[in-house]
Amino acid sequence: MNTWYNEAIFYHIYPLGLLGAPKENREEETVHRMKELLPWISHIKDLGCTAIYIGPLFESTSHGYDTRDYKRVDRRLGDNEDFKEFVEECHASGIRVVVDGVFNHTGREFFAFQDIQKNREGSPYCKWYKGINFGWNNPYNDGFGYEAWRNCFELVNLNLYEREVKDYLLDVIRFWIQEFDIDGIRLDCADCLDFEFMKEMRSVTAGEKKDFWLMGEVIHGDYARWVNDEMLHSVTNYELHKGLYSGHNDHNYFEIAHTIRRQFDENGGIYRGRTLYSFADNHDVDRLASKLKNKEHMFPEYTLLYTLPGIPSIYYGSEWGMEGKKEGPCDDYLRPAIKLTDMEGKAEELLNHLKALGKLKKENPELSYGKYRELVLTNRQYAFARILDNEAVIVAVNNDENPAEIRVPLPIGGKVTDAFSEEEMSLEGGNVKIALKACGSVCLKVKN
Repeated sequence: MNTWYNEAIFYHIYPLGLLGAPKENREEETVHRMKELLPWISHIKDLGCTAIYIGPLFESTSHGYDTRDYKRVDRRLGDNEDFKEFVEECHASGIRVVVDGVFNHTGREFFAFQDIQKNREGSPYCKWYKGINFGWNNPYNDGFGYEAWRNCFELVNLNLYEREVKDYLLDVIRFWIQEFDIDGIRLDCADCLDFEFMKEMRSVTAGEKKDFWLMGEVIHGDYARWVNDEMLHSVTNYELHKGLYSGHNDHNYFEIAHTIRRQFDENGGIYRGRTLYSFADNHDVDRLASKLKNKEHMFPEYTLLYTLPGIPSIYYGSEWGMEGKKEGPCDDYLRPAIKLTDMEGKAEELLNHLKALGKLKKENPELSYGKYRELVLTNRQYAFARILDNEAVIVAVNNDENPAEIRVPLPIGGKVTDAFSEEEMSLEGGNVKIALKACGSVCLKVKN
């Protein structure tokens, strides 16, 4: 089924970082930093992106995932009216808006947890959290124990088997759809969430907005458990994320091709018919420019990101080849403040490459809905096709530091042109000869 999200190119914003908000939310006043995001909309559109994933936004205590108030935009970013304006401006530019949904846990300043601190066994919210035990203690010395996400005790695990908790969170979701007209939710820690809760969420959101999109953060496991007609539309493809950069670092396209064959091959791919969320980097992992041994490999990697099966996503700042690495548990270097005006004139070659890829994806539905077929594979060169009806896009990439020439068999008959220059290519016995620059890529269009 053709949908906006299966055809989307996402731009991912971590707003507390981009806008340079204080690390701790301790001031009473609201600071309207979100106004600074409005000029970014035209940049995002110019880049060719058609959707924004932005978050976390809920009022929180520190990094945004320790929720304090689900129905209020974090005062370090602005207020609800500021975000409403941002969504309206995005929609006016043809850009959809997806927000972070942090439903696995709350922060310690959330009202239900504070009620337990105050009233202990007498609190009506004792069942709202997992593992509340008044015979234990915790690192904050509250005089009771509780289950925390990965033993990070500022994040208290909600009990999603409790009807009151589910109803509360579903009401929050309705509020965000009705109040802000959002188009989707990225579920934080989806691999920790109760499946029945996600099924209810799918039903509720579809009732509010027919084409509402649910995407889950899932790192390990069988993605098909989450992506199906009952639960989520998509999940994060961490398996491909790893292959994309290590396949270039090791000059080993077999790794990437094996991942895609396993996931999406037209004969036996385990996720055929499903669409996963693809990314080169995000707010939790090192920037692509810091992961690659040869930064020129950004060009073929982004070509693959946009043309392999999946929904591509660009993390803010990486369109300029920005670097950033985690330092222990600290993610600050992945989430820097950026002023758009400071980036003018930077990394124009990479920006133009991404713009061309965005145009290619928009104009060729094969890249959203076409079957995947591998055509050529060596350690250093890789070619494949995306085929839809009587048309195809052929993609060839080179991770070698030297130019290469390959002969690629045509997946369908027809006229072959360079997808960017529209120059017609000559054929030799059902093959097309492709000259690849060092660390380069070529995209061809085949029309029957």
